[in-house]
Amino acid sequence: MPVLPPNSHLGSDCRGVAAVLARVGDKWTVLVIMLLGDGPRRFNELKRMVGGISQRMLTLTLRGLERDGLVTRTVFPTVPPRVDYELTDLGRGLSHSVMALGQWAKQHLTDIETARQNFDVRNSTD
Repeated sequence: MPVLPPNSHLGSDCRGVAAVLARVGDKWTVLVIMLLGDGPRRFNELKRMVGGISQRMLTLTLRGLERDGLVTRTVFPTVPPRVDYELTDLGRGLSHSVMALGQWAKQHLTDIETARQNFDVRNSTD
């Protein structure tokens, strides 16, 4: 078994992976990726569908996804201008994993809630 050098986790590859995971692991990103998995959507449509997200946070999330090559932004020259957001091929690849994670969470939600309740009872300071 190879021995890793000290602090090998501090290499640039690890930092790069951590940055990508921070982007795709963000709760707003996950929701936006899931919603765009069904096809292109307009900004206000996404805002309505993602409950609780501010306009600024949605803008930042979409901008970050576009910067990372996961989403494309298309402006149509209409009055008023229409802007659509759509997953790229790279984003669609991520969408499959995000959907699987979402399905797993939905399947196991009851188990997790039960585990949390049991933990809280065991660790209550009454």
